[in-house]
Amino acid sequence: MDGLMSTFADPPRQVAWRHKDLREGFEVVFIEPRWTVEGATTAVEDGAAFAVQYAIDLTPDWVTRGARVASFGREVQLLADGDGRWLVDGVAVPSLDGVFDVDLESSSFTNAFPVHRLALAVGETADAPAAWVRRDTLAVERLEQRYTRLPDDADGRSRFDYWSPDLSCELLYDEFGLVLDYPGIAERAAV
Repeated sequence: MDGLMSTFADPPRQVAWRHKDLREGFEVVFIEPRWTVEGATTAVEDGAAFAVQYAIDLTPDWVTRGARVASFGREVQLLADGDGRWLVDGVAVPSLDGVFDVDLESSSFTNAFPVHRLALAVGETADAPAAWVRRDTLAVERLEQRYTRLPDDADGRSRFDYWSPDLSCELLYDEFGLVLDYPGIAERAAV
């Protein structure tokens, strides 16, 4: 469908990605029916191993309301009011004002949030800044991002042009609105 963005099917209960090129490893995600997502990524990047575990609470329209991210004894908690204001470990972070998504550096799954939330028609572009959680330190910072809806591919899968200050690529999504191919980073391993 090349007109308005089609409605995505309800997400599967579990999904996995194989991280490749930039890092080698896996991400596994479990999606609860009440919009809680739990996942973990374990990988090796630049010769260093890492593991990140997370739980993210979403509204039915894919707005992040909270996230707990942990790695080897460190943990960070994010709470969002749904109107674009955030607390990180209980402290207000004004630099995140206007942000509706969390994006984990270690995750391919979190690129589904703005795609679902924005419901862009083909040719539309939208800024989608995110509360970005670094995989190494769990520091939280604002990440400017932009998504442009492209025409579907020959198999009817959704395509988006993705831009951030450090990366620009085309992302391919499945019928659930989950990334199939994240060039140089990950590809879907299982649903």
